[in-house]
Amino acid sequence: MAMGMMGSWVTHPKNPKLMPVDRDFVFLLSSYDIEPGSYTPRIAEMLNFNLWAFNSRVFPGTDPLVVRKNDRVRIRVGNLTMTNHPIHLHGHEFEVTGTDGGWVPKTARWPEVTTDIAVGQMRAIEFVANNPGDWAFHCHKSHHTMNPMGHDVPTLLGVKQGDLVKKIGNLVPDYMPMGATGMAEMSEMAGMMDMPLPENTLPMMSGTGQFGAIDMGGMFTTLKVREGLARNDYKDPGPYKNPKGTVAHEVINDLPPVERSEMTVPEGGTEMSVRKPMGHMEH
Repeated sequence: MAMGMMGSWVTHPKNPKLMPVDRDFVFLLSSYDIEPGSYTPRIAEMLNFNLWAFNSRVFPGTDPLVVRKNDRVRIRVGNLTMTNHPIHLHGHEFEVTGTDGGWVPKTARWPEVTTDIAVGQMRAIEFVANNPGDWAFHCHKSHHTMNPMGHDVPTLLGVKQGDLVKKIGNLVPDYMPMGATGMAEMSEMAGMMDMPLPENTLPMMSGTGQFGAIDMGGMFTTLKVREGLARNDYKDPGPYKNPKGTVAHEVINDLPPVERSEMTVPEGGTEMSVRKPMGHMEH
């Protein structure tokens, strides 16, 4: 399994009316330690991984989950890694309907947008895809939505590196510092400059959408909800066409000043007293 050659076994019930859904997806969560330029994972590694994968693939190499509007959707997620994963869905609320022990009774479910999946656990979540659009589906641990990275890189957020970069560049021509405003900046710089990567590796954060860079990686994909799809059509429909007036935009005009009422202070000032509670009766 440490080499990525694995899959899921799903046994469907004989009775098709038992827990029916329109679309049924399966994810196996896996992790690897692959040094940049290497073709073989370090299979003895137990704790320090640099690739976090859905079905042994990382974003932007993951496929989207394509569903029809108002489909009932099931997503089964099994965790084969050595840590837990809070799996999060945007745009919809779901219920955990299945565990390793079987189906969860309806009376024991509640609406959620994130479910934590521990080591070795399997969870099935279900929801009605009633909200058209492109919605993120990912692990909520930030470093699990990144690709190969070194954890010993110094943090340079907010540091002006201009002069230092020039000096280091004289010694190391291909040097590129960590972004002063975050890792996404570093990825975008590499893309604009067409900087070569080490053989057989990936940028830390990448992927593009209709509004520009997505800057994600690892355990990340999108749920694409569309109207008018055929029953068994799983092809990527492309970016969602947002209705007019529903896309956020930057306000570039000067805003009018905010009117604030003047605060009046009583003559002689205001006295304040503080009394600490005594015992539990006054908590």
